[in-house]
Amino acid sequence: MEIAVVFAVLNVVVLVILLSMYGKIALKSKAAHSVGLVVFATFLLAQNLTTVAAYVSMSHLFGSGALPALSAISGMEFVGLVVLAKITF
Repeated sequence: MEIAVVFAVLNVVVLVILLSMYGKIALKSKAAHSVGLVVFATFLLAQNLTTVAAYVSMSHLFGSGALPALSAISGMEFVGLVVLAKITF
């Protein structure tokens, strides 16, 4: 469970960085696409904050069989977000 929580927290960090970048772009350009990215990043950030809270508070309810899948989901999302951040720079 710790691995899943670490990846979810890392996702939050990357999303805060992305949200900051998208926000700056949206304020400068006023483009609908940039505003859409801000909305997207905001909802994904909320989802990841909820995930961290759920993993921490309800870890005792998850069976050991679910742990690799939860870690893989958070890990794959992290890789995707890092790629997105890299191409956004």
